[in-house]
Amino acid sequence: MFFPDKTFTLKDGRTALLRAPRREDAAAVLDCFITTAGETEFLLNYPEEIAFTVEGEEAFLMSARESADELMIICEVEGQVAGSCNLMFKRRIKNRHIATLGISLKKAYWSLGIGGALMAEVIRAARQREGVRFIDLEVVQDNARAIALYEKMGFELVCVKPDAFRFRDGTFHGECLMRLKL
Repeated sequence: MFFPDKTFTLKDGRTALLRAPRREDAAAVLDCFITTAGETEFLLNYPEEIAFTVEGEEAFLMSARESADELMIICEVEGQVAGSCNLMFKRRIKNRHIATLGISLKKAYWSLGIGGALMAEVIRAARQREGVRFIDLEVVQDNARAIALYEKMGFELVCVKPDAFRFRDGTFHGECLMRLKL
């Protein structure tokens, strides 16, 4: 799905641009994905597990941009990709009333209002899609910062899957399923 450009002011006074992905974003988006994976334990992958190529990322970005069932929004600050948010609409008859959300943001851009702005836009898009009643997301149970944002956006805890993640230090962590009713 295409997303039209939208600017907003960050909490530090800078301007951020929310926009659809472009073909030329592939290297920067891939770098952002690898960077964010190394900045927190709370994402699914470690940096060395990310095996995407720039060409593969380019194909993914163009697929998301052209898909009727996926919305990807890039956040750009001062010409740099700060993060992104994806919303995927399910297509099967039994679950097409549910969309799933994923978001990642470089640590340098935390606490500036970007996460909330990205989520507000994908929530708005989900509300405009006929038949969609819920947005689901998964989050590591110990990620209090993200959970606070999700709750602020109206998501509620549905359940916790114990020991869903094992970090490098050997500790196990639960996975929360959170849901927003539209």
